[in-house]
Amino acid sequence: MKPGKRDIRYKIRIEGVELAVLHKLTGQMCEAFGLDRKIDAYKGTRAITLYSWDLDCLEAVVYCTLRDPASEGITSKRELEALLSLDVRIRELIASGKESD
Repeated sequence: MKPGKRDIRYKIRIEGVELAVLHKLTGQMCEAFGLDRKIDAYKGTRAITLYSWDLDCLEAVVYCTLRDPASEGITSKRELEALLSLDVRIRELIASGKESD
């Protein structure tokens, strides 16, 4: 999907354990218009630019993983806390409708 000039860009920086957990979940994003490749290539050094459809996909992937974390290899408490933190940040970003660093 090609973004239009009226599409809002969201910027978010994901790093550390949150990024490691997100890298584990890219298999669930395989039909999300290249989001899986974008997340795989992301290193966390700068903010990543996402669009509303990217955030919707991330929200769905995180939600499904939180329902059954062991199915995606999320076994440690630290990874689960990072996933919960990422879920909150994504939901806040969607609700705000603004860019965030």
